[in-house]
Amino acid sequence: MSSTRFRARIYANYTAATCAPLAPDSLDGFAPRAAHLTRLIRDHFPADRNAKILELGCGHGALIHFARKLGYANIEGVDGSSAQVAAARRLGIEGIREGQLMDALAEAPAEGYDAVILFDVLEHLTRDEAVDAVDAIARVLKKGGRLILHVPNGASPFGTLMIYSDFTHEIAFTPESLTQLFLASGWTRVDCFEDRPAVHGLASLVRAGLWRAIRASLRFYLAVETGSRQHDVLTQNLYAVAVK
Repeated sequence: MSSTRFRARIYANYTAATCAPLAPDSLDGFAPRAAHLTRLIRDHFPADRNAKILELGCGHGALIHFARKLGYANIEGVDGSSAQVAAARRLGIEGIREGQLMDALAEAPAEGYDAVILFDVLEHLTRDEAVDAVDAIARVLKKGGRLILHVPNGASPFGTLMIYSDFTHEIAFTPESLTQLFLASGWTRVDCFEDRPAVHGLASLVRAGLWRAIRASLRFYLAVETGSRQHDVLTQNLYAVAVK
């Protein structure tokens, strides 16, 4: 079966062929993700609320929804799944259209955006496709613009859970491999961050405390094995901000 055929089959049924629904029935269903996505926006989005932002592979628009709530009015999204786009429209999230990643980038103006978002997208591409996407994104970003990424972390002890959670995943990344990809492609800087628990109540506060304790033990194990203390990104997924 060719790459095109398996992608067509899975993406055509992306919201239905799942263990749990991808999109909620209403905007209230976004509540469990609110703290996590709000923190992402506050930590990594441009400070200028008028920044022009494009999210590729935006799904049903959860990140766009929270970005607009925080004042980012000039954000738009593209997704290759007609079912995801239909879910966004059902939820009343505007500015999302159906389209393929490379087609959307080819149609976008050169240096037209302050930021591009790839949230759980780059891992769906082959290595050659990832290189092409990185180059195309560089073309549409302004000088000093940023690409904000969320990808499976191959450096995590449990990273394979994320890598193999989706049939269409092609690759995982580490801080080292992301740095290699972007610096070799002419970008100026790459910063990587853990996707740590977001505190939004007592239960999540307890989880965050336990996570820090477990993380410390994992770092100790790696330091014993390798003799190095430079193991800072251990969560199953990681964030990265690449600057043009």
